Amino acid sequence: METKDVLLELRTKNGMSQDELAEKAFVTRQAVSRWENGETVPNTETLKILSKIFNVSINTLLGAPRQLICQCCGMPLEDTIISKERDGAFNEDYCQWCYADGTYMYSNMDDLIEVCVKNMVNENCTEEQARAYLKETLPKLNYWKKYQELSDDGQFEAFKKQLIDEINELQVEGMPKVESLNALVGRFVNLEYRLPNGTQVKFLNDQTTYLGNQLESEFGGERCFGVLANMDFILVCTYEAEGENPELVVYKKR
Repeated sequence: METKDVLLELRTKNGMSQDELAEKAFVTRQAVSRWENGETVPNTETLKILSKIFNVSINTLLGAPRQLICQCCGMPLEDTIISKERDGAFNEDYCQWCYADGTYMYSNMDDLIEVCVKNMVNENCTEEQARAYLKETLPKLNYWKKYQELSDDGQFEAFKKQLIDEINELQVEGMPKVESLNALVGRFVNLEYRLPNGTQVKFLNDQTTYLGNQLESEFGGERCFGVLANMDFILVCTYEAEGENPELVVYKKR
């Protein structure tokens, strides 16, 4: 699709008139009309505004001329998993698991490989094949080539260690010690808990990336422990396979 078709489709899908879109994008109705007729294309700054209005990447607005790939883990990128900056703007270089709210989530390639391998293994790809592919591919990506330039001098790793220490200090019965925390996007882990008064509550934001892990219970059985945290809170819960029947164990403000 060309930009003119993409903009017309998005405007129509969102139930906006040309006047309404013009007001939101700080342009005239005539400008919107020219975009949709293919006479002109929005400039860079306007594309950024339109990206926020429609919650799609600039690449999508331009008709997806590029195949976006996360420059940290190598995952093909779609609008639903592209990372965002603190102001809500898309960062089309990374997925939500590798970069979130202005922070790079991985500083150790081996840690990332361990996380990725678990998600790649299937009937067509063995663990050995996945690991070999990642060890060959990741060093070629921009993040790892420029890591020293992008590094925060270990501040994020120090923050993760502090979180791990705080979680382990809770001494939750039956939960093994947390050894590592991975990036987890809210919508995949935002379980709904029943409070004692019967109210159903979710504590997370679907669009936010958190740090967390899943741990097998020391008591055995089918239930696992789930740990999630960020700068504001620590959450510990238990659940069955696929997140079924979740129970809140700890929700602690930091």
